[in-house]
Amino acid sequence: MPHLFEPINLRGLTLKNRIAMSPMCQYSATSDGMPTDWHFIHYPTRAVGGVGLILVEATAVESRGRISTSDLGLFDDRHVDPMARLVAMCHAHGARVGVQIGHAGRKAFSNPQELKGFGPEESVAPSAVPFEQGWKTPHALSDMEIDQVVASFRAAAARALAAGFDVVEIHAAHGYLISEFLSPLSNLRDDEYGGSLQNRMRFLHRVVDAVREVWPERSPLFVRVSASDWVPGGMDIDQMVEIARTLADRGVDLVDCSSGGVVSAPPPVGPGYQVPFAHRIRKDAGIPTGAVGLITTPELADEIIRNGRADLVLLGRELLRHPYWPLEAAKALGADIEWPVQYRRAKR
Repeated sequence: MPHLFEPINLRGLTLKNRIAMSPMCQYSATSDGMPTDWHFIHYPTRAVGGVGLILVEATAVESRGRISTSDLGLFDDRHVDPMARLVAMCHAHGARVGVQIGHAGRKAFSNPQELKGFGPEESVAPSAVPFEQGWKTPHALSDMEIDQVVASFRAAAARALAAGFDVVEIHAAHGYLISEFLSPLSNLRDDEYGGSLQNRMRFLHRVVDAVREVWPERSPLFVRVSASDWVPGGMDIDQMVEIARTLADRGVDLVDCSSGGVVSAPPPVGPGYQVPFAHRIRKDAGIPTGAVGLITTPELADEIIRNGRADLVLLGRELLRHPYWPLEAAKALGADIEWPVQYRRAKR
């Protein structure tokens, strides 16, 4: 069997292959964070297509922490039942399902038009520094407010458990709240949450610990990180390796390795351009990793796993273009995998 189609065990969970669907915002939820028919079509389709793990898009732990008014939420008990339905639909077609929980911080409700009647007039962040010119200046969180946000992550993880999710991924990337605490470009605090790397990772540690309090020992916990800010003086891979080492000791099972988002800085994109981050963290921090970023061909995806550069490959846009990519990838790599019984007449 090609390595891409070998199962992997993470704590008490077995994934049938190494292909994961990267969390991608669909901006299709109701104004109060509920999934819609779009979600009930979009995600189960990828399960039918053979994905081993589906990671549901960034889902807000607080109403004020949404990226937009059309984001999913787990900040209300009313979200549990429709999310449970979504999980059950994906499970029925052989996929495991995770949810990425996060808080948008200073990038919440980035479109000023969306604030009319919905979002808070004030965003929050580690420091009162806007994302860029023309954006709202956020309110710097107090110690008490940080405690409240940590509690919101814990409550969202408990709701994810009630909905039947197999994995929780903490969103600590792309310039959203946890990422803002990690990066010296956005975190200008002079208290225990700012300054040194040890202080800047304190908020992430508190969130991880709070989630692990309610997330079962048998269930995997992921963290998505931005391994580089792509500008001098920002986060870089050396700092992220140090952070990843601490996550391995706190019950995190996999680091999902992305990059950028704290400031507007274009990365040097190309096929697999972020894979070296996953490889370095896996090798030097001793923790399983997921590789993401312009992985489009079966051959590249298989090579990443076969050569030990990551433990999972996460496909984003490629699965938007080709929801049945795993079925075609198996054929290209010479793997004989099970097709849905309804589609067997089309198997090649």
